[in-house]
Amino acid sequence: MSALDLAGGAAVAGIWRVAAVLLACLLLVVGTGTGTGWWLAGAARDRALASLKAEQGANALLRASIDVQNKSAESMKRATAQAEARGAAARAAAVAAGRRLDAAQAKLADARASSCDEAMPYVNQLLRDVK
Repeated sequence: MSALDLAGGAAVAGIWRVAAVLLACLLLVVGTGTGTGWWLAGAARDRALASLKAEQGANALLRASIDVQNKSAESMKRATAQAEARGAAARAAAVAAGRRLDAAQAKLADARASSCDEAMPYVNQLLRDVK
């Protein structure tokens, strides 16, 4: 082999060594970047999961309060219906009592009394008729 062949072989071997070192550095940079990216993505995922858990807790509290409000509204609806029924019954009783009073007064329309002793039988009759 000649000196030129040895020099050329040494130059090619040097180029391959430099290329191997550059490729190793490139691989180190890419690997480091990828690892850092995965680490950052994992940290962001963990923060997002923590935020999701907090929102789910708030959502559960809101749903519970909505359920309480719905139950309260239903209870008020039932109470209103019961009160309306009692009011209707009271109005019907008042109308009946008014009719009895009107009938009792009509019976005693011609009654005349000038003293308490004369009026008492009429008052007692009025009270019996109204009952």
